[in-house]
Amino acid sequence: MHLTILSRKAAIYTTRRLLMAGRARGARVRVLDPLRVEMHLDETPAAFYARKRLPRTDVVIPRIAPSVQAYGLAVVNHFAMMGVPALNDAAAIASSRNKMRALQLLLANGVPVPPTVMAANASELKALVELVGGLPVLIKLLTPSERPLVMVCESLQSMEAALETVLAMGQNLVVQRYVRRKRERDLRALVVGEEVVAWVERRARPGRLVNTLARGAKLKAVRVPAALDALAVKAARVVGLEVAAVDLLEARTGPMVFDVNSSPGLKGLERATGKDLAAPIIARAEVLAGG
Repeated sequence: MHLTILSRKAAIYTTRRLLMAGRARGARVRVLDPLRVEMHLDETPAAFYARKRLPRTDVVIPRIAPSVQAYGLAVVNHFAMMGVPALNDAAAIASSRNKMRALQLLLANGVPVPPTVMAANASELKALVELVGGLPVLIKLLTPSERPLVMVCESLQSMEAALETVLAMGQNLVVQRYVRRKRERDLRALVVGEEVVAWVERRARPGRLVNTLARGAKLKAVRVPAALDALAVKAARVVGLEVAAVDLLEARTGPMVFDVNSSPGLKGLERATGKDLAAPIIARAEVLAGG
C-alpha cells in the first residue's frame, strides 16, 4: 500500500505517529505539505509537488490545519477526482469545522446534543446563558480559518473577561450547556471506522482554553457503557467521518454530543490510555485502499 499523509510538518506528533505506524505495517508512506501540492485540471486531473508530478497513491490521510482549510480541502477534493479515497473526505471535514452545522446534522439524525444557542455578538450574554440553563457554559468562537477558540466559563465575570479581547473580531458565538455536577462527565471518544478505540474523561480548568491537552485539559482513560460506543460511532457517521474525536457530555438525563473533531491529535489520548492509536487508523486506511 502507498499512503499519503497531508500535513504541514512531518515532525508534528500525530503525523509522526501515523508515519511510523504505516511503515511498521509495511506501507510506503509520504508526508506532503498541502500548501505545496499543485493541482492541475484537464481531461485527466493531476497533482504536482514542487513542480514534479506526483506518482499514484492508494489512500490519503488528511491532517488539514484550520488555518489552511480552504486550500487544503481543495487538495483533498483533487485527490478524490483522481480516484484516491481519503480517510475523511473534504465535505465531512468542512461539516465538522462548521460547529453549528455539525450540531444541526446531529440533532436532525437523532443524536442528542446539549442546549445550544448561536449569536453574532456577545451583547446579550446573560440571556444566552439563561437559554442553555445557566452557568457553567462552553463558549466557542467560530473562526473557520483559524484554530477554534473553546472556553469553559463558570461565572459571568470570567466569561466577560475571557471574551473581552476577542469581541472586536466580529466572529459568531456558540454557547452550550457544560458539565454542572460531579456526576456529570466530559468524555472524548476516538472513533475509527465502526468502532471506538479509546475513551478519556476530560477535566478542564475554569476559564481556560480546553481544545488541547497543552492548554489545560487533563485526560484520564475511562470505561463506558456499550451504548456510548454506539452513540459515538453514530455521531461520526452522521458527520461523514471515518476518523473522529467525538466529545460527549454524560449527564444524568442522558449522553449528549457537543462536538465532533475531524483531525484529532493523538498525543494526549495515547498518553492517557497507554495505547497505540495510530495503528488502527492505518488499518482503516488499508480497508479504504482495498488492501
